[in-house]
Amino acid sequence: MLTGLPFLTVKGQSAFRFDIPTLKLYFFGSAIWIREFYLILAATLFFLLLITFVTAIFGRIWCGWLCPQTVLLDLSQSIAGVTKKHFKTIQRLFLLPLSALVAITMIWYFVPPAETMRSLFVSPTITAFFLVLWLLLYLELAFLGRGFCTSVCPYAMLQNALFDKDTLVIEYDVSRDATCLRCDACVQVCPVGIDIKKGLDSACIGCAECIDACRALSEKRGMAPFPNYKGRIVRRKTYWLGSATATAALTLFLLIWSRPAVDFLVIRDNAPLPAGLNRYSYTIYNNSGKPLSLALSSPDPVTLIGEHALLLPPFAAIRGRILVKSIGKLEHVGLQISGGGISIIRETGFL
Repeated sequence: MLTGLPFLTVKGQSAFRFDIPTLKLYFFGSAIWIREFYLILAATLFFLLLITFVTAIFGRIWCGWLCPQTVLLDLSQSIAGVTKKHFKTIQRLFLLPLSALVAITMIWYFVPPAETMRSLFVSPTITAFFLVLWLLLYLELAFLGRGFCTSVCPYAMLQNALFDKDTLVIEYDVSRDATCLRCDACVQVCPVGIDIKKGLDSACIGCAECIDACRALSEKRGMAPFPNYKGRIVRRKTYWLGSATATAALTLFLLIWSRPAVDFLVIRDNAPLPAGLNRYSYTIYNNSGKPLSLALSSPDPVTLIGEHALLLPPFAAIRGRILVKSIGKLEHVGLQISGGGISIIRETGFL
């Protein structure tokens, strides 16, 4: 999903990409400009609440099942395990193309895939970023691996503070310890190398490999696996944390949905001009995915000197200046843009 998302286009632009030259985020048919920082804050609040909710209720489900590092390591281990020989060497060889794919995927979220491929070994900047990312990702996956989860990952450390006695965890049933087969299959398959029989360990990523390994042997003897899930998913915290997360998601959606198709900003320039003549700078943002033909005018008895007809490409901004001449005395003057079903008036001071 993460690798394919940059290829998805909505209204002619990437479904999700941050464009560095224009400092705007393309988000499923919308363009969020860097000046709209309140939307970034709302999105950050939503993701913080989502992380808190998922971690407090489901434990380390992200680490064991959804984290890209976990997926890549599991995939490479599964492929290397087919050979039965030279496991580590084959896994590290397979991680070479995988880490390259991840590296170029990360670039695609800033530069469109087609442009990236055309410039990969032509643009020094893109080539350098790709090679450095590829090297760092390969070294991390091939040599640090699961050690990153237990020692470096900040999210793993944060989870310890969000757990409570009802958080979903994997725990060894000590009440049945006397009947344990002592095969240590759970220890052998653990990707982070812990012994679940010694009690709950903060390094456990909740992947459930130990449960599967134990079940394969215990079911032959008519017994349930000794390590198993423990915790309560549905409880009071589920409702109030879930409600807070849903409220933040709804707020973010409404903020994005209620954004106007066009933003029109006007400021008066403090330039020395003859009496009755003012100069204004304007900026028009097109937040829609269609081109707009707009006309600049004024509802007041003034004369506009400058370009009146404006064409805005999709998700683009246009900046310009206009001179306003008045015969009579005015305290304020209004500038209006209209066209394509849009009519916006901005008032500003007049000297």
